[in-house]
Amino acid sequence: MTGPSVTDLPALNAALNGTSAVLLASGYLCIRRGKVTAHKACMASAFVLSTLFLASYLTYHYHVGSVPFGGQGWIRRAYFAVLVSHTVLAVTIVPLALVTLSRALRGRFGAHVRIARWTLPLWLYVSVTGVLVYWMLYHLSPRL
Repeated sequence: MTGPSVTDLPALNAALNGTSAVLLASGYLCIRRGKVTAHKACMASAFVLSTLFLASYLTYHYHVGSVPFGGQGWIRRAYFAVLVSHTVLAVTIVPLALVTLSRALRGRFGAHVRIARWTLPLWLYVSVTGVLVYWMLYHLSPRL
């Protein structure tokens, strides 16, 4: 029996992204219902999982490099449309999440709420499309 290898990281990354999306949605529902402590726990957990995802993602691509998409036709166009929007927003979400979190930790809740209205839907989109990109790249389309 062998231990986990770098080839296991894409599935781990998808699991981290999916779990982060569930925590983000749960955190939103908690704050809408006035459950502040549960909201904080969900959002902090989502942040930790997204940070672990980023470290795992960078480790994987350091060792493996780029993975080509093998699909052709309309699915190729759909894949790249999702991938480009995911990538652009993923770069954007890092500073947004850091600012949103720092405002909450400093007790600047008015400013926190104003930026969280942008951060939450973008972070959710990035987390969900991260799982979609994984599924399309590793399961929907054969590798070249």
